[in-house]
Amino acid sequence: MAKILGIESSCDETAAAVIVDGVLKSNIISSQASIHAQYGGVMPEIASRLHVENIGVVLKEAIAQSGVTYEELDAIAVTRGPGLIGSLHVGLQAAKTLALLYKKPLIPVHHLAGHIYANEFVGEFHYPLLALVVSGGNTEIVYMKEPLSFEIIGETKDDAVGECFDKVARVLGLPYPGGLPIDRLGQEGKDTYPLPEPLKGQKTYDFSYSGLKTGVLNLVNHLKEKSEEIRLNDLCRSFEEKALTPLVEKTMKAAKEYKVRQVIIAGGVSANTLLRAKIKEAAMKRNLEVLIPPLWCTTDNAAMIAKVGEKLYSEKLFAPLTLGVDPNWLLKDFRSF
Repeated sequence: MAKILGIESSCDETAAAVIVDGVLKSNIISSQASIHAQYGGVMPEIASRLHVENIGVVLKEAIAQSGVTYEELDAIAVTRGPGLIGSLHVGLQAAKTLALLYKKPLIPVHHLAGHIYANEFVGEFHYPLLALVVSGGNTEIVYMKEPLSFEIIGETKDDAVGECFDKVARVLGLPYPGGLPIDRLGQEGKDTYPLPEPLKGQKTYDFSYSGLKTGVLNLVNHLKEKSEEIRLNDLCRSFEEKALTPLVEKTMKAAKEYKVRQVIIAGGVSANTLLRAKIKEAAMKRNLEVLIPPLWCTTDNAAMIAKVGEKLYSEKLFAPLTLGVDPNWLLKDFRSF
């Protein structure tokens, strides 16, 4: 076991966390959501500038709460991607600086691996397993034969499901990010509106959400032209049903084909109430174990980065300590995506 500092800055959250011998000692997050909401989405340039302002404060608080000093750390883990280049750069530079200053190993972590391993805060992984990764930028089914082994067997061909939620919310006049308002309204509605079903009838584990997004836009425009009332609760529920059902059905189909012991969900969309209910129900019918991350760990955070960092450290997968850490090395895959 070890003392690991995790740093996350891939999008619009600046975060730092410390894990000591498997126990989370601190997890500090500075969210920029309220800033980007006025633009209807994340503005990359603004995000990177805010990371610069916040990174020092977040690191100071994380170390203070953990009761561990920089000198006592065994390694520093940092998100290496995917994400916004400018935002990632801030976290990487902070991590590299600390690693050089305190002579600590540097551990690059894949962002999606972090989301997957966030589930270990609530339960143990049983391999082989399937991970359904659903977020604003990613929609994937990942097969894990063993620890730190990732094989993508299905992914979106266009919009990610979280991205689709945000765009539909904008069409409906709902605030950004769109996942929570659609979730809340959908709980009070019924599936009554006809909307296209993504890749219906196709034998693939891939996904597509551009058609569903366009379907909602066309439906709303048609209703407005006819001056018909838009039943917002019902439309949100109808959209959720069409967006989430393929995720569950394809995951369960893959679970049978790959003969997995466990299914987990990860990423921001894993906080959706309907998705959680559907995946639990489907897994129960198949006597399949399912792990669902705690709500606090569905959005971007550094605890999940520290968790993966801890595993990589135990495997001795970290950067050599040199004054010129090769940036290409930080993008190197270690049995990763």
